[in-house]
Amino acid sequence: MQKYGAEFIGTFWLVFGGCGSAVLAAAFPGLGIGFVGVSLAFGLTVLTMAYAIGHISGCHLNPAVSFGLWAGGRFPANQLLPYIVAQVLGGIAAGGVLYLIASGQAGFDVSAGFASNGYGEHSPGGFSMLAALITEVVMTMMFIFVILGATDDRAPKGLAPIAIGLCLTLIHLVSIPVTNTSVNPARSTGVAVFVGGWATGQLWLFWVAPIVGGLLGAAIYRYIGSAKD
Repeated sequence: MQKYGAEFIGTFWLVFGGCGSAVLAAAFPGLGIGFVGVSLAFGLTVLTMAYAIGHISGCHLNPAVSFGLWAGGRFPANQLLPYIVAQVLGGIAAGGVLYLIASGQAGFDVSAGFASNGYGEHSPGGFSMLAALITEVVMTMMFIFVILGATDDRAPKGLAPIAIGLCLTLIHLVSIPVTNTSVNPARSTGVAVFVGGWATGQLWLFWVAPIVGGLLGAAIYRYIGSAKD
């Protein structure tokens, strides 16, 4: 239960910090942090939680990461479901707190997006469903590849959270215009349930693509990382 509680809190922090930066601070008049600030916010949530709970639960915070670590031989199958449940509940709790805060501003309209992920007319840059699918698969694939490499026993000790946090920052810098960046089904679900409509209608892609990408990243790292001289 300690592991599941850690995953709940960690995913809460990721969704609240990352999506909160997008909803509350990205476009603030005169002082908005923009795409770069939101990208850094997501990376910093993972970096800080990796140091805070990495020794408790492994700091997955993401169903795609849990699947990727399982496929990479680093995580037992019998813990997949409870980890994912804890992550999704943490994401929804964060979305609820963020909704309460954001709705305190005059003119707030949750249907405008609320940091939800989308494609087509709901993509920030108007990118197609295929473009969104490819982006989410490739970005998650590289994220899992970096996670497995940075946490390998042969990697420099103590630096994995930095590499992983910076990788997530880079992923957001590239893909926010395409999908608003998911690479994490719990992050997508946490805000989509409050938007409803189009956000929940498109949510399938932000479950399927990250999990497929996570499995691919694990397969590639298992081949490269296990290669002998």
